Amino acid sequence: MNAPAQAPRYLVPIAGLFSGVLIVSLILAGKIAEVGGVPFTAAVIVFPLSYLFGDVLTEVYGYASARKVVWAGFAVQVIWIVSYWIAAALPPAPFWTHQQAFETVLGSTPRIAVAGMGAYLVGEFLNAYVLARLKLALGGRFVGVRLIASTLVGQAVDSALFLTLAFAGTLPVPELIRLGLSVWLLKVAWEVFALPLSLPLIAWLKRTEGVDADDRGTDFNPFSLRG
Repeated sequence: MNAPAQAPRYLVPIAGLFSGVLIVSLILAGKIAEVGGVPFTAAVIVFPLSYLFGDVLTEVYGYASARKVVWAGFAVQVIWIVSYWIAAALPPAPFWTHQQAFETVLGSTPRIAVAGMGAYLVGEFLNAYVLARLKLALGGRFVGVRLIASTLVGQAVDSALFLTLAFAGTLPVPELIRLGLSVWLLKVAWEVFALPLSLPLIAWLKRTEGVDADDRGTDFNPFSLRG
């Protein structure tokens, strides 16, 4: 495995897209949709992209780089939710009559945001950890299998934590379980269907950047920002 010959060119753009997806997911998560009898939060439209980007970051640049981006994404979410709270608390102008609509559409955001941020941290770090450990165990082989395996673990914990923290007490337990299973399976299916995109992207980045991270000796403590 190679060490980078120069500063990564695409790490920052990928990190920016990663953070953007997180913010969009926070906004969409307040809606629960149902198609063909399968319920899911609307965040499923884009949230799995964060795992795709997380997989790319870990597989190409390594766990330490992914860890920094995960924490940066968390900081962006904190900024967004604090900004919303301030905006909602500001008194509306007399001629602006949309305060109620603003609060109705985004009113559930605080609880959802807190749930989402907690679930996001645990899920993303589990995803990155499992992917990095499997890469070491399998000698860098079977990339597709490793991507799916890490997503199965990360998304299961993410979905269970998020739905419990965001909707417990507001939805019946059977519906919450049904929703959780549906969301988890949809996210994993999203990862599987994205393999024709993620696998060539990972291979291209490794060639272009001249790096294929080796996490042997890496400190996997999620609270450490070294490396």
